[in-house]
Amino acid sequence: MSLIHAENLFKDYPVGELVVPAIRGVDFTISAGSFVCFVGPSGSGKTTLLNMIGCLDRPTKGQLSVLGTAVSSLDRQKAATFRGENIGFVFQDFNLIPVLTAYENIEFPLIMVQHWSAKQRRERVKSLLAAAGIEEQADKRPDQLSGGQKQRVAVARALVTNPKLVLADEPTANLDHDTAYRIINLMRNLRDEFGTSFVFSTHDPKIMGEAEVTFELEDGLLHQREKGMSND
Repeated sequence: MSLIHAENLFKDYPVGELVVPAIRGVDFTISAGSFVCFVGPSGSGKTTLLNMIGCLDRPTKGQLSVLGTAVSSLDRQKAATFRGENIGFVFQDFNLIPVLTAYENIEFPLIMVQHWSAKQRRERVKSLLAAAGIEEQADKRPDQLSGGQKQRVAVARALVTNPKLVLADEPTANLDHDTAYRIINLMRNLRDEFGTSFVFSTHDPKIMGEAEVTFELEDGLLHQREKGMSND
């Protein structure tokens, strides 16, 4: 089943009187249940692609469908509704709410987006704290957590509404290599446990090798590489 499908996708940004192409006519398909990485240097278009998939930005030209919905033609309100119902996000700088505990940060999207009972919220948050291995950090605020613990909270929060897709933009950028590998493995394990598809970006070639499918971006152009294939 196709989770994400793009055809002849372009994204241009106006810079003064110039038009700068960020994405230049890319085509790709991502299957449901995938663990996929977009890799490339800074400025290659990784974040732009994730923003379009996540309905945070619209393509200049081309077709983009996510979960069978033509998101490239949604207006802002419908895009926001679709995003809230179907997509979770993980950011490189964690984006945790400083005054809330780890438990409360994970619970927050359930309060804002879905009307769950207190009992349902409690059961869901506890299950994700356990799955992410951070039960002992439940009552700690972000400033009391390590970088890896913060990112585990962020990954759990992204999953709490049971989205079909989680987008992670450079989720290991602020972590050391050992912690980065643990976060990537956590994401993959949670994919296996909950059936959520993960699409993440990175500029780290060591991390990109952990994905099942890698899309390499350079100057807005895309090349696909399956795991186990050479670079030739």
